Amino acid sequence: MGQIRYHLRGPKAETERVYAALELGLEDEGWPLSIFEVDEKAAIFEVSAYVDEAEDGVAERLAALVPDDLENRRFEVEAVPDIDWVTKSLEGLKPVRAGRFLVHGSHDRDKRRIGDLAIEIEAGLAFGTGHHGTTAGCLQVLSEVVRREHPRNALDLGTGSAVLAIALAKMAHIPVLATDIDPVATEVAKENAAINGVAAWLTCVTAPGFHHPAFAAAGPFDLIVANILARPLMRLAPQMARHVTPGGSLVLSGILDSQRDAVVAAYAGQRFRHVRTLHREGWVAIHLKR
Repeated sequence: MGQIRYHLRGPKAETERVYAALELGLEDEGWPLSIFEVDEKAAIFEVSAYVDEAEDGVAERLAALVPDDLENRRFEVEAVPDIDWVTKSLEGLKPVRAGRFLVHGSHDRDKRRIGDLAIEIEAGLAFGTGHHGTTAGCLQVLSEVVRREHPRNALDLGTGSAVLAIALAKMAHIPVLATDIDPVATEVAKENAAINGVAAWLTCVTAPGFHHPAFAAAGPFDLIVANILARPLMRLAPQMARHVTPGGSLVLSGILDSQRDAVVAAYAGQRFRHVRTLHREGWVAIHLKR
């Protein structure tokens, strides 16, 4: 059985007072509380309390916590079904094609075609399912870079759910260091590598920066891919230069169209040459060579 939700609606100011009263009065219970707008035009909000099991007298107890000067004190009750929301949300995602790659969830294995480099991702708690324009753009650029340059090793910096690291391993059959600052992401990356049969090629490490010994042990790298954000990428330019081989490539993403020139300039200052920019859904993937 799922949770029981007790909810009350009213004007914004009133429901905010109810929420504050419940938060104080139920401090020892640890029941989850929420408040959100349900009618923007009328400025009506709803405050809810979630209880794990049906208990007698909960509605009356909640009503007693409502400030005395408020007229509406009656809480409605509904059962919240026990749903795996991660799975349900993934069911609504369509497979994504980018170059030779098909990124899909387990529910879309039947969409794979002969010749596809299929990547099965159940994102869980880590960022990145391949449906964002930054990831799809990176996949397309990586396909071209690997085909032309035949790198011997690679780094996926900020790997998330390891879509890009898995793509590199499947396409190039080379060792890939996949790092992230989030230990949850690192664990999800390991699981996804195993699901896709490339665990032998991937080394997944929780690393907050380039000072981690894993970078020195695995590098320098013929290819570095980093799908992060523009500002961190600009700050990392000097360290990227120290960890890529002469003639090696960078593929950078997580960059808005409007940020593209600033990122390219930061890397030009580290003697990187711009090769190509791919535009997709308002984002860019940039290929640079040392």
